[in-house]
Amino acid sequence: MIRIAVLGPIPRDTIYTHNQEIINKYGCVSHPVIALSKLLGEDGEVIPVSHVHKKDHRAISELFAPYKNIRQDHISSVDDKGTVIELRFLDQNNRVEKQTACMKPIRPEDIKGLEQVDVFVFVPITDFEISLSTLRAIQENYKGLIVFDAHGPTTTMGMTGDRYRKFWVDMDEWLPYIDILKMNLEESQACWFKNEYDAKEMSSYDEEKTDHLDDMAEHVLEGGVKYFYVTLDARGCVVYFRENGKTRKEFIKSIYMENVVDTTGCGDSFAGGLAYGFSKYNDPFKAAQYANALGALRTQGKSFDVFKDKEGTDRLISEHYS
Repeated sequence: MIRIAVLGPIPRDTIYTHNQEIINKYGCVSHPVIALSKLLGEDGEVIPVSHVHKKDHRAISELFAPYKNIRQDHISSVDDKGTVIELRFLDQNNRVEKQTACMKPIRPEDIKGLEQVDVFVFVPITDFEISLSTLRAIQENYKGLIVFDAHGPTTTMGMTGDRYRKFWVDMDEWLPYIDILKMNLEESQACWFKNEYDAKEMSSYDEEKTDHLDDMAEHVLEGGVKYFYVTLDARGCVVYFRENGKTRKEFIKSIYMENVVDTTGCGDSFAGGLAYGFSKYNDPFKAAQYANALGALRTQGKSFDVFKDKEGTDRLISEHYS
């Protein structure tokens, strides 16, 4: 049986889409958890690990209840500290974010009892939500691979609740404890700067700027990461890893979806797909295909019904990667 834990917030989201619609739902961790639940079926279980508000706990439990392979014993509302987010999309990919409540960080005591988990998927959305000590504890005491999404450490919030992109200045302290690092292109630009000039150059996002990725990948792999994925919006993703002592770089095209309804949770879903691909096949390319598939499916509606079981997901993958 495959066991996958997904760690991060389950925020109460209010989403204003680029189509002028309003969506209210519980996000982040919920996306990969439900996607993985459908993929795994009777062959595995998914364990969300999160802190939530007491007022939200029952609704979150009811959200997961129809999926019999989701274990809820690591969702806690004891401290009554969860996450509340407002997202206003300016277009399909760009949004303004506001955070009005903060989750208690996930620490080593929150993962006790998960020694048999095959993959730990970290999907933080703000820089304080995951303690580095938790990653250390997993590497030292648990068998599972660590998939880590860089969205958290490259995002912070001010006292007004406004959320901002930030540089991941202490990235090198985290790299030795991450097996599979995932980020989007904007986040990569917030991670890779060597001096004052570079920091000024990367103070605003440039969707055409990819010339830093090869050097960054060398650094990330040298730091201890085994696989480094960067998503390139609708183009697909690139993966870097070491093979026979040399760095290998491969591009995996996206799964094109013509009608995009809501892109919230695409990155979280992508991380879940990586976890499935590695736990089921131990293959970086199959993992990328599942990641692209879950990210593409996430765009297709407002609810979690967009995700498919393994047969339906494999059919989608076969249509695009045959």
